[in-house]
Order: sequence, then C-alpha cells, then structure tokens
Amino acid sequence: MITSVFRRPLCWRLLLSAIVLLSTQPAAADPPDDASAELQEGYPPLGTEVMVLDLEALADEAARAAAWAQTLRRYTDAPAGPSVDTPSRPSVPALALRPAEPIEPPPVTTLQIMLDGYPSPRHAALFVARERGLFASRGLDVTLANPADPDVPSKLLAASRIDLAVSRQPLLHLQVDRGLPLVRVASLIATPLSALVVREDGTIETPAQLAGSRIGHADIDSRDVLLAALLKGAAIRDDEVETEALNFRLGDALREGRVDGVIGAMRHRLPRELADEGLATRVLRIEALGIPLHDGLVLLANRDHLGPQREAIRRLVATLEEATAWIANHPDEAWALLASAEPALDTAVNREGWDMVRGRLNLSPAALDQGRYRRFEDYLFEAGLIQERHPVSRLAIDPGASPR
Repeated sequence: MITSVFRRPLCWRLLLSAIVLLSTQPAAADPPDDASAELQEGYPPLGTEVMVLDLEALADEAARAAAWAQTLRRYTDAPAGPSVDTPSRPSVPALALRPAEPIEPPPVTTLQIMLDGYPSPRHAALFVARERGLFASRGLDVTLANPADPDVPSKLLAASRIDLAVSRQPLLHLQVDRGLPLVRVASLIATPLSALVVREDGTIETPAQLAGSRIGHADIDSRDVLLAALLKGAAIRDDEVETEALNFRLGDALREGRVDGVIGAMRHRLPRELADEGLATRVLRIEALGIPLHDGLVLLANRDHLGPQREAIRRLVATLEEATAWIANHPDEAWALLASAEPALDTAVNREGWDMVRGRLNLSPAALDQGRYRRFEDYLFEAGLIQERHPVSRLAIDPGASPR
C-alpha cells in the first residue's frame, strides 16, 4: 500500500514543496563553450553561486508551524471560560464582552439600641465596640440613643419602636409579668450597682426605719421591686412611706432635703458626687438587705421579633464579648477611649468609679445563669410583687444557643 505524500508530516510536505518549486524555475542561459565540459560532468562553472537548501532550518520551521497549529486546534476545541492552568493545557482568559459587574458590599444589619439613661461607664462595652469598629467588622450598623426617661426604653421596645434596649433585671421580671414581650439576650453588668442612699444626718440605718420617711426613686423597678421588697421584708405598709419619682434628679432631691433617701441610685457615682458638694451619705447595698443577687444591667429584645433578628443579635452579643475582653486586658486604654468618645464621662467621679464598674463588666454577656433568674422570679412571686411565676425561657435566652 502506497501512502500519499500529502498524509506525511507537515515538515516533509514543506520540504518536497520547496524542491518542486526549484525544479520548475526557468533554465539558465547556455554556459560558455569553455564550461561545457564541466557541465557535462555535472559540475557548475567555477565562480557560480549555488543556492543550497538548509534542510535543518526548514525542518525546525515546519515543526514550529505544526506545534502552533496543534495549539490553535486545542484552543478552538476547548470550552469557553477559565480552566485549570497546567503545562499541557494553559488557561486562556475569556473575552470580556462588557464591563465587569461592580462588587456588592456585604450586607449590613442596622440596629438601634436605647440606653437606660445618660452615657455611663456601665455602658463601656457598647461604646468600646462602636469606637473600635467591632460592630462594623461583623456587618452591624449600631446606633446608640439616650432616653429622656429611664422607663421609656423598654416601652419603646415593646412597641417595636427600637430594636434593643438596655435595662435592669428587676424591671424585666416586672414587665414580663405585666404582659410585655421582652426577653433578655445579654448581661452587661454581672452584679447590682444600685443602692439605697440616705442622708448620713438622718435616722435611717436599716430598712426597718423607713416607716414615715420620704424616699425618691429613679425608675419603676426601683419603686415597685426594690423598695417594695425592702418594705415587705421589714413589715412596713406601702402607705407608711411616701415616694417621689425623681428620674435623673436623685442628687438634687437629697441635697435640697426634699427626700430622706433615694432607691436605685448608682453606688459608684451618687455618694461621691454629693460628698464633693459637702453632703455625707450612707449607702445601703440592696444585696445586703435581703434582695437576691441579679444582673445589674441587661440587654433586652422584643420576643415577637426575635426570630428574624436572632442572627444579628448573636453577632452583636459576640461583639460585646470581644469588647469586654479588650477592656479587661487594656483598662487604661479603655478609659482613654471612653473619655474621648463621650467627653461627658470624663469626670473625677467617673474616673474614680471606673475600677468598681470595670470589675463588674460581664466577660460572658451571652451566658445565662438560669438558677439566678429562677431564684429572683421565685423571690418576687413569694413577696407578692408579681402575679405568677414565669419560666426562665420566657425571661431570658442565650442567643448563641441552638433554638429548641
């Protein structure tokens, strides 16, 4: 069987083509007579330039052409789009027929948190997380707002006017018993900071001496939980004590002598403020008066909206944990950051009270002590301050735990 020359490799086809081309050139003019003998013997005349084919160069060029043709066939047959870059199959970028789509930023969840009063060192975890960009790093846009009244935040939260509210555990128990859809999702301060503060020149040294006195209160739970519990423990009727709502004006009322004492005052701040003004006070810590230990400051969510917000709240609480750990490791830097972010905090009273507050910051804000909440609920029920016992799951959750 004879193989056609056109089926041989390309390099041989090119070589044969060159030979054929040379053989078809016109014949040269007859050489002179003196060279006829040489021509007859097959040799050109002396001095004649003879073109000799560089077969090796032709073969190399033919090989390169064959390799390039093979590469083109691979690219033509290959699917469009990116591929794995290997020595045998290099990747070829796809042709861009239009400008690339802009890269969308990651989704950001907006949360509005209302504090329980004016900015305080007790809110340190929130301020540090905001100032160090920790909220933004977890895709959160957090706004911190101040209320005009310490009892407003939980009411706005129950009405779905805000996303989260800073509050106190006693108020949570009271409002859940009254039907508000509130639930604790984090604890910012691990132990109480409130106290019963009375004038040192007065007669009150124990709760049993409250009968016949006038006591101011900072908020609803100070009156309806803390003061009410002290009166019941001392067997004093409610009508034997006169009360007055003071909100944020506790110091003014004591200084002016309008009240004999105030309940719900921050023990790290009010006594020092009044001492600087020349008024000596006596501080009765509520946990030393028979009221069970409880969380000093909590973060509340609306239970009715907890489902769609749960993931954002989980990220928020994880951010607060990171911020609190940073405060514990860098207390001086943390105070400098707070003073810079909230200049109103940079007072002698707050600087002195920073160590007391910092020692009560909750390093695990998501962690839930169910026994603590159950004991406090039982205490309030047995004292007649709430109508029924509510399960802990109705009062508080750990947002990072898997829902049952």
